[in-house]
Amino acid sequence: MKPFKKITGLAVLGLLILTVVSSCKKDPLSNLSNDDSRIYITNYDTAASFETYQTFSIEDSVNIILNDQSLGNQLNAYDSTVISQVSQMMKSRGYTLVPKTAKPDLAINVSRVTNTSTGIISYPDYWDGYGGFYDPYYWGYPGYDYYAPYIVGAYTIRDGGLEIDILDLKNAASLGNKIQAVWSGLARGEDVFNSANASAEVSTLFSQSPYLKSTN
Repeated sequence: MKPFKKITGLAVLGLLILTVVSSCKKDPLSNLSNDDSRIYITNYDTAASFETYQTFSIEDSVNIILNDQSLGNQLNAYDSTVISQVSQMMKSRGYTLVPKTAKPDLAINVSRVTNTSTGIISYPDYWDGYGGFYDPYYWGYPGYDYYAPYIVGAYTIRDGGLEIDILDLKNAASLGNKIQAVWSGLARGEDVFNSANASAEVSTLFSQSPYLKSTN
């Protein structure tokens, strides 16, 4: 009987492990908060020497971009918080905020970018595939096939994100009169344009960029 008990114990342990693993894997996305669902992407010019820049200026409003078209600038509560937080983060990294008339080394643009896409989805064979799952005997029509009319539907998908671009004004002349972006950050996902999330979004983007600091 001892070997039987030993095997049973292992089997029970195995079932417990499987149960725990299954419970951990079951629909993990349903437990994500809006904060967890957001994606943060940063990119920078690897040739840029961020420590050599000393001053910066930031736009006093936010550019609204819809489907790759600029709709002008706006300033709401969310925008104001983003601009303020970006300024604070830059100051904490050693940069000095100056007005744009003072010829800053860096310029910062902030944009709310939204893209929409539409399409048509159709179901010509939808019921042909699903009919086999239903029991015609239930409704008293044995041997009958299921059928539904051709279905066509339109959909619209809207995707938005906060974009922050840091531009090199200091070296624009030496670059052939070109203003080059040396750093870009993008935050996108659920509730991204909520004022309550603005500071956290900016902080997260900057936390991914420890190289972004001045020796000023």
